[in-house]
Parts: sequence; structure tokens; C-alpha cells
Amino acid sequence: MSYDLAVWHGDVPSSDHEAARVHDRLYDEYLDGDELSPVGSAIADFLAALTERWPDRDTGDDTPWASTPLSSGASGPYVYIALAWSTADMASAYVAQVANSFGLICFDPQMNALRREAAT
Repeated sequence: MSYDLAVWHGDVPSSDHEAARVHDRLYDEYLDGDELSPVGSAIADFLAALTERWPDRDTGDDTPWASTPLSSGASGPYVYIALAWSTADMASAYVAQVANSFGLICFDPQMNALRREAAT
């Protein structure tokens, strides 16, 4: 079981409800098919920043990732990230902070809410 986050490049949704609709549309368009689209540069840079802190390798105690490689959940302007439950609080806050610093939208599907973590 994992704790998931969706991150995308685009306009900031006006509400959590709108963010949920955008997330569903992007997931269906970019990840629900047979082929992935080339990853946008903002998403690629975001993933590089995440993997600078926690390398994109096998899952385990030394990484928050529940599924690797992270690029397997990335397509076009969108990435879906699975975090291990044991590190979800800390890692999800960091993922949201990095996403926000890159001007990306971070959405929490479990809470059906936007994540707006302030940079520290």
C-alpha cells in the first residue's frame, strides 16, 4: 500500500474540487493509456530535484519511494508518485515543497486536496 501524490505543470486550480477534476483528467490522458508522452522539462527538473535527495532506486528503508523508477509514473506535464506509508508525512511535505518551488501543482488524492507547502 502506498501514499500517492500527483504533480503537474499548469494553471493553479481554483479549488480542491477543481484540482480533483484536473487530476482525474490528466491521469486518464497521460497515464491510463498504453504509451507515455515525453516528460515536460518542468516535471523532469522536479524529478531530478527529488532524486537528488533520495536516489531513484529500489524501494526500502533508506528511501521514501514505494515504486521506482519515478519516471514510470511521469508523462507529459504530469507525474504520479507513490510513497511508502512509513515515510508519508515527511516525504509528502517535501515533495509538495519541491513541487511548489518549481511552480508545479501538487495534489493529494487521499485527501482530495491541493498541497501548498511553504519553502523552509
